[in-house]
Amino acid sequence: MTRTYENLPPKSGKVVKLLTVNRLIKPGAEFYVHRHWFTQTAMDVLLGCEFDVAEKNRLYRCLDRILPYKEELCSYLKDTWQMMFNLEYDILLYDITSTYFEGLCKSNPKAKFGHSKDRRGDCRQILIALVVTPEGFPINYEILAGNTSERTTLKPLLNKIESKYGKAGRLWLMDRGIPTEAVLEYMRDNGIDYLVGTPRKLLDEFQEELSVKSWFDVNGIVRIKHIAKDDECYILARSKERMAKERAMRKRKLRNYLEGLEKLKKCRSRDVFMQRLGKLKHQAGSCRKCVTLTIPRNKERIEKASLIISLKRANIKKLRF
Repeated sequence: MTRTYENLPPKSGKVVKLLTVNRLIKPGAEFYVHRHWFTQTAMDVLLGCEFDVAEKNRLYRCLDRILPYKEELCSYLKDTWQMMFNLEYDILLYDITSTYFEGLCKSNPKAKFGHSKDRRGDCRQILIALVVTPEGFPINYEILAGNTSERTTLKPLLNKIESKYGKAGRLWLMDRGIPTEAVLEYMRDNGIDYLVGTPRKLLDEFQEELSVKSWFDVNGIVRIKHIAKDDECYILARSKERMAKERAMRKRKLRNYLEGLEKLKKCRSRDVFMQRLGKLKHQAGSCRKCVTLTIPRNKERIEKASLIISLKRANIKKLRF
């Protein structure tokens, strides 16, 4: 790593060290480091530098300076973590997130309009693909164009990781939205183990087999059932904590939906009524299926008595409230 610092422009090595210490101690944006954090610490003494090291534009350029050394840095961190913490790279977690830009960002070729997880379809974005260990140590990342389909990102990264760390005895953990069936077939054909979320509708195919299986208690909190089919193992897991959390979320949504419907009884404009009703249904999600709603007909006046609300007990039981 000394060689990497030597290859950087003057003072850039100290900027890298400054930002690294900041991320470990009190993570903040570059402007925060420039405006507040640097002056509140003894980093100038520790690094033997003046305030110009924390000049905001110099901080912003830092990652651009070290980008050519990305692969060398990742390899160094991997070897260092393995030596210091005896890490094994037999289980890897893979996920993708996104970040968007408020401005036009025309100078960034990877900033594109795409599916926004932040619900900001009006902003350009980039995707960040990250591979970490169960302990939280990142071992690789990729910055992708904002219009990249998540389902196309996995296979190239698989090849890259396996060329670095080998193929033997590794388990990949992913969200169900990341791999395509073609990629899963590729992983099976190449002996790559994976654990990926399965669509709930697929459970209907195994409902009969799962119903006769007994629950296996893992740790007092999580219970599982599993069946083997077509060279794959399907696992149904239930967590007491997760069930309690999701039940509370559903109850809150249903309560908000019912309270919103009660407020709608005071509305006299049909157009406003329909707009607010549509918004309430969207916010309620699947919980709206637990309510039967009888609304006034087109020419019928909207009154408190003409809006009839009743609960569907069967659906409430089905959604496990």
